[in-house]
Amino acid sequence: MAILIDDPRWPAHGRLWAHLISDSKLSELHAFAAANGIPPRSFDLDHYDVPDEAHARLVAAGANHVDGHELVRRLIASGLRVRARDRR
Repeated sequence: MAILIDDPRWPAHGRLWAHLISDSKLSELHAFAAANGIPPRSFDLDHYDVPDEAHARLVAAGANHVDGHELVRRLIASGLRVRARDRR
């Protein structure tokens, strides 16, 4: 069981964003996010969008930094991935 975060490389709203996931349970992800001040509105079905300025703090709190390919691979393997076509 791990919380994973990728590089903040997704632009939106004048900043860069990273993705925060769990590789096993959404409850673990929600607990980690709440404990680290990530608002519930940042949750997007299978991940949290987190701003670049929170990245180092979340890694220091225990999130494992991985590249984007590894993050997606682990999310799919967990069974928690919500595919783009299922997001509607």
